[in-house]
Amino acid sequence: MRQEELVTLPNLVKLYLNYLSGVKSKSELTVLEYASDLRLFFRFISRTRNLCDKSVPFDEINISLMDDETICSVTLDEAYLFLAYCRKERNNDNNSRARKVTAIKRFYRHLEINGKISVNKMAFLEAPQKKKSLPKYLTLEESLKILNNVDGKNKERDYCILTLFLNCGLRLSELVGINISHIKDNDTLVVLGKGNKERTVYLNRACLDAISLYMAVRPKDGVIDRDALFLSNQKKRISRVTVQKMVETNLDKNGLSGRGLSTHKLRHTAATLMYQHGGVDPLQLKEILGHENLSTTEIYTHIHDQQLKDAVDSNPLNNISKLKKS
Repeated sequence: MRQEELVTLPNLVKLYLNYLSGVKSKSELTVLEYASDLRLFFRFISRTRNLCDKSVPFDEINISLMDDETICSVTLDEAYLFLAYCRKERNNDNNSRARKVTAIKRFYRHLEINGKISVNKMAFLEAPQKKKSLPKYLTLEESLKILNNVDGKNKERDYCILTLFLNCGLRLSELVGINISHIKDNDTLVVLGKGNKERTVYLNRACLDAISLYMAVRPKDGVIDRDALFLSNQKKRISRVTVQKMVETNLDKNGLSGRGLSTHKLRHTAATLMYQHGGVDPLQLKEILGHENLSTTEIYTHIHDQQLKDAVDSNPLNNISKLKKS
């Protein structure tokens, strides 16, 4: 969903999205995800209640004039019908449907808190169980390969970006938002994470060297965003799309495409390498990555079979081959 499409939503939904952005400081991407899920939900309600012309394609149903009474009167049964529709007609998996449940429940919780509804039926809406999958990531050898093969007119910039991703586990939004003034004399970097929360990132030697190499060739004249660390060819702050395309190009060039890897998977890679090769424990990872809850971090504690074998082999009883006879 695009930002300009927010005007096509019902008034209560727009007020809720303003709350998410202005009070809860949710990112633009998060707000648009909520908007997309709620738009789909209320289009379904409009269709099933015959509030729109049946000849209108589902994805063109206009819900901008849906009144408050209709929104507040949605039943739990209708919500479950919606989830069934998402599974059967839109092929949404468990994770996708669970996200929609979260959007619906939080929206109606907001209506309840603000006195729009007296009984919040959606509080009892159950979500399908999420499929827990291990994060995709690059191995140590693959990480070294991609770093050793950076080239092109922006090779110093691109190498620096990849180095920060793979060493610090930054989010894409955090990386493009870095200002030169955020880099401190004590070899730390201040980034703006989720919910506009600042986090201090410690820069290792690889990061400091990469930044130094890039700063030596970073444009000085005609720069539009003078404090922005990473610049585009137009000499303004680099965009998310440009970084994403650069990462995809380097993955493809090194034979690493087609595995669902992305900028966010480089964050997964950093966390995995720190855990598997650096001995960093989950609590430390939680602080490095800026996670709210430890449960989010624990997905990185996946261990290879060999590591499990080594752990069992380290048991001091391993050297006892048989019981001693009395």
